Amino acid sequence: MDLTDRQQDILTAARNNGRVGVDSLARTFTVTPQTIRRDLNDLCQRGLLTRVHGGAMPANSVSNVAYEERRNLASEEKRLIGVATATLIPENCSVMLNIGTTTEQVARALINHNGLVVITNNINVINTLNRTPNKELILAGGVVRQADGGIVGEAAVDFIRQYKADIAVIGGSAIDDDGAVLDYDQREVSVARAILDSARKVILVADHLKFERTAPMRICGLDRIDIFVTDRTPPAKFVEVCKVNGVRIETVDEVSLSTRKSEQNSFSSKRTLKQESAHV
Repeated sequence: MDLTDRQQDILTAARNNGRVGVDSLARTFTVTPQTIRRDLNDLCQRGLLTRVHGGAMPANSVSNVAYEERRNLASEEKRLIGVATATLIPENCSVMLNIGTTTEQVARALINHNGLVVITNNINVINTLNRTPNKELILAGGVVRQADGGIVGEAAVDFIRQYKADIAVIGGSAIDDDGAVLDYDQREVSVARAILDSARKVILVADHLKFERTAPMRICGLDRIDIFVTDRTPPAKFVEVCKVNGVRIETVDEVSLSTRKSEQNSFSSKRTLKQESAHV
């Protein structure tokens, strides 16, 4: 079940302030304390908050949030990130996507693209693009993580390494200000690294909430990223690290579709020239 608008606001307030109190929330939303307690209990049951005396605080930042709950967090922001990222991906190319709720939105935005070869360890991506026109869909083999439909493990890593894609689109569970892209599961991290190694160009996709979380395992640093697509201007330190590593930052509110279309045409032209050269 999706979060209500009030629960989304409570969650945002808890993350911004470190904790929230029942009485102050009741006054803010003009509802009874009992109503706020029900909201807090629901958010705690979902693993998003932890109850403390008189209120609640964000759940332990090193524990992951259930996959279905992550789909509901910043869902509109993720959708817009997906649309913006899809404009960076030309038709008639190969693209890899890893497991994640934001990469799923990228897949959704690619439904009308033609001539794509899509390689992924994400069952949800395949389900989204299945039976859409002019695409070849390739799903990695390996262990199915039933919590989120991710294909993980050494078999998946070996499978991914057979390919070399034009573009990889990756997400992570958390991002540090120093540019580290983080996740929780070693098996998932191994597949993500294989995807990085198997792509000519890498696009990182993440909403602003990823900067408020942390995770114990490092996927990569910004030296492996070409473009970062997000919904808000990142922290200043992160922006500086992007500049040092030559990473282009694209925020949803700054997306220029005409620029993207020009890039797509340029990319497609280069691929056509390469293909023609190969046949000479």
